Amino acid sequence: METKISDIFFDLDHTLWDFETNSALAFREIFGTNNVAVDLDEFLLHYVPINLKYWELYQYDKITQSELRYGRLKDAFDATGYQIEDDLIHVLSAEYIRCLPQFNHLFEGTAEILEYLSKKYRLHIITNGFHDIQGSKLRNSKIDHYFNTITNSETAGVKKPHPQIFEYALKQANTQKERCLMIGDNLEADVLGALKCGFDAIHFTPGKSGTNQDIKSIAHLLHLKEYL
Repeated sequence: METKISDIFFDLDHTLWDFETNSALAFREIFGTNNVAVDLDEFLLHYVPINLKYWELYQYDKITQSELRYGRLKDAFDATGYQIEDDLIHVLSAEYIRCLPQFNHLFEGTAEILEYLSKKYRLHIITNGFHDIQGSKLRNSKIDHYFNTITNSETAGVKKPHPQIFEYALKQANTQKERCLMIGDNLEADVLGALKCGFDAIHFTPGKSGTNQDIKSIAHLLHLKEYL
């Protein structure tokens, strides 16, 4: 792989940026400032899978951005049985988006592996996340300087795993697909999407074994050194 790859593309949320940890901290803050007395642990128990379900719908253009932002909160509150007005859900939705980038826990090994790889490869981001907060996450976590280009679904016009977002990223990076590697946590959006477009790919499965023996996988970011 070393002689072939020149450009490495990372997903951001759940791959470099520890979304679940940062999300929990954001909810703790906005619930406190808005006097929402729901049990945070119970709320998160419901919210995490609900959020993943909504992102999958959003990924395939079955819901809008505003429907995602409202619906995941509404469903999570309903699941806990906590009574809350719709107006407050909309307030919390906006405050969550504002607050989320203020917390910037990264997966263990992120800074070390980016420093290591940046000396040998050009690094890039491909994300389905919202344009208005992904840049803030990168800057606030102090890893933005590692990346030559940042491709998000809003500017590309489509979301992973649509091939057009990978083609858009290729043009941004001014490189060829045969020289590219995609690394991400989502098997379908990141890995299979990239492979179908002619990229190489590695599945990031933190703390778990790989889901498919035919697909390269790592359980820790520093394990990338075994391939790169």
